[in-house]
Amino acid sequence: MTSLLLANVRPWGGDPVDLHIADGVITAVLPTGGDGPAGERVDGRGLLALPGFVNAHAHVDKSWWGQPWVSYGGEPTTQGRIAHERAERAKYGIPSAAGATAVLREFLRHGTTTTRTHVDVDLGVGLRGIECVREAAATLDHAVAMEIVAFPQDGVLRRPGVIDLLDQAASEGATSIGGLDPASIDRDPVGQLDALFAIAERRGVGIDIHLHDGGELGAFQYELIIERTRSTGLAGKVNVSHGFALGELSPARQDQLVEQLGEAGISWTTVAPVRSAPLPWRAMQEAGVAIGLGTDGIRDLWSPYGDGDLLRVALGFARLHGLRTDEELEYAVRLATRFVDHDGGTLAPGARADVVLIDAQHAPDALVRAPRRELVVAGGRIVVRDGELVG
Repeated sequence: MTSLLLANVRPWGGDPVDLHIADGVITAVLPTGGDGPAGERVDGRGLLALPGFVNAHAHVDKSWWGQPWVSYGGEPTTQGRIAHERAERAKYGIPSAAGATAVLREFLRHGTTTTRTHVDVDLGVGLRGIECVREAAATLDHAVAMEIVAFPQDGVLRRPGVIDLLDQAASEGATSIGGLDPASIDRDPVGQLDALFAIAERRGVGIDIHLHDGGELGAFQYELIIERTRSTGLAGKVNVSHGFALGELSPARQDQLVEQLGEAGISWTTVAPVRSAPLPWRAMQEAGVAIGLGTDGIRDLWSPYGDGDLLRVALGFARLHGLRTDEELEYAVRLATRFVDHDGGTLAPGARADVVLIDAQHAPDALVRAPRRELVVAGGRIVVRDGELVG
């Protein structure tokens, strides 16, 4: 049995405790100063302890992290970004196991121990990107727990053969399959969604749909997704990524959709981009619509921005939504530690031992300063000390 004692730490800024860890799981949370298990003992020095962060929307296959700077090019539209990426990615060795490993190492350095990553599946790369990402996860001995979404970045129906690739990915272990703007990219929202839900039903996987379309066009597609989630019994397995339209609608229309999303068991992920409309997060919380935070791409051919720090994303969410009180600021941090089917948000016996120690008074203090991660434990193993990766 591999054991670890994190002594004198303050979960969520509370009273000091000792976290007892064995075989990758928190086994006990006891008042500090008692006897610990045989094994390594770390003096937590009264540091703030948070659960490992959950990056609920990433693209770890796309990044040029670790390579020389790549200047932004191409057109700024969604279609323009897709075309630019398709034209340039091979030049930068995208996708590759080395590139994905570099990104996952940055995740760990910033305290992210779980991710849902979208991985491009298209006629150019087939399923090679998924193979690269799995190899990267294995290289790090699965310190980052991972869900893989087979993602049709270049469209679904408009690219014959992509549906077959998504079905193959689902049959070979992808956690979910993705979709992309069924109306504005494929120009056939009913057809795209029917095809995706048919695979999800047949293969027992989830669906995670990038939806950038705004206003009533976006709302119409939410309604189609809600109808299919209900009819297929896929509650808890369908997610909308981005979903900018929800913040753009009238309050009455928002209330109607949020209630239906909650009843259908559909979740939401956001990267809280600065120019987007704020989400009705209070109503979503009350309706039981799970919200996850993610980085989206990090230094890729879509954008030069990003460093993998979920605390910075949570700070962006807080600022976008005008959060000010301690309770609200802590809520933003909690969003960064949990998502659907993840036991994060608490540091309790039985949970996977993912722990981040930060020199901060409490969660709101950590949020607004985003200080370095002093120690990161992933699956019971110390992977970061003094802000740097171990090994």
